[in-house]
Amino acid sequence: MNANTRKLHDLGQRLWLDNITRDLLDNGTLARYISDLSVTGLTSNPTIFEQAIGSGASYDDAVQTLAARGLSEEGTFFELALADLTRAADLFRPVFDASDGVDGWVSLEVSPLLASDTAGTILAAAQLHGRAARPNLFIKIPGTPQGLPAIEQSIFDGVPINVTLLFSREHYLAAAEAYLRGIERRVDAGLSPRVQSVASLFVSRWDAAVKQEISPPFHNRLGIAVAMSCYKAHCVLLASARWRKLAAAGARPQRLLWASTATKDPAARDTLYVEALAAPQTINTIPEKTLLAFADHGQPGAALPADGGLAEVVLEEFRREGVDDEALAAQLQRDGVLAFAKSWGGLLARIREKSSTSAKAMAAEHPQ
Repeated sequence: MNANTRKLHDLGQRLWLDNITRDLLDNGTLARYISDLSVTGLTSNPTIFEQAIGSGASYDDAVQTLAARGLSEEGTFFELALADLTRAADLFRPVFDASDGVDGWVSLEVSPLLASDTAGTILAAAQLHGRAARPNLFIKIPGTPQGLPAIEQSIFDGVPINVTLLFSREHYLAAAEAYLRGIERRVDAGLSPRVQSVASLFVSRWDAAVKQEISPPFHNRLGIAVAMSCYKAHCVLLASARWRKLAAAGARPQRLLWASTATKDPAARDTLYVEALAAPQTINTIPEKTLLAFADHGQPGAALPADGGLAEVVLEEFRREGVDDEALAAQLQRDGVLAFAKSWGGLLARIREKSSTSAKAMAAEHPQ
């Protein structure tokens, strides 16, 4: 067991891998990360799958088989994604069982094209979770204004949800409210309140967005300050009478998940966000490169203070620098939706290309 990753595990923070490829599954790398690097979960998104399916030939045979069945590009993608993620879920199942369902999760995102479609998101979430038939699979829904009611309804329907594309304390609190309402409705209906959820706050995109607008002493500080303010709000919520009532009924807390924690600034330490965001009962999902860097030379610092520490002081300094953090959070969320939609288009194009190549090859082998 790696000493550096074990320190975070012993602190109460869980490391998840922000990647999925068929090679990771086939060559035993994911199994090794679980056993050696304390990895207890996995996340995916359209960009990750675009890169996985588009690079190399690992998916070619499967794409050709599915294309021959007449599946659409989107249908083909979800067949491929579910095949990978159910295999990953099975690898994590011992972790899931040993932790009584707290750890050992994988995540699959609904189509980014549904970001403004509440009803469509609710339907897709239920269908995907049902098709996976795994208790340890989260469905990812963006915490957009249209996504929030879908999150509440999906939680009520018993679908575990990873709320994605959160960028601020206000975004987090809105996601937490949707989760709480869904659980409260289940309690009122006499249903089990044990429907799991995580709230994914994107961190490094803050620093990338403002780097050209601020002076060097402020570089790579904004994302961490925002995360600290969210952690304070999270701790306050868990101490509230509202939450204590649900916990007494058997509900599990919606954990905070730090996302986008790869360092984007080449001048900064490659393990910056992992080291800065150590906190009990949270999750950090990180790319392979960052995971291996942290295992090699990571130095986890002190745990985040429950009172937010100097987060508000730092945020006020950025406001004096001209950063409108409320407006920027909204913009980052809109940009995130657009970026995933772009990756989705690229992903379907890759599948279409591979399907077309297969069709041409078959035509050449069997001329009329």
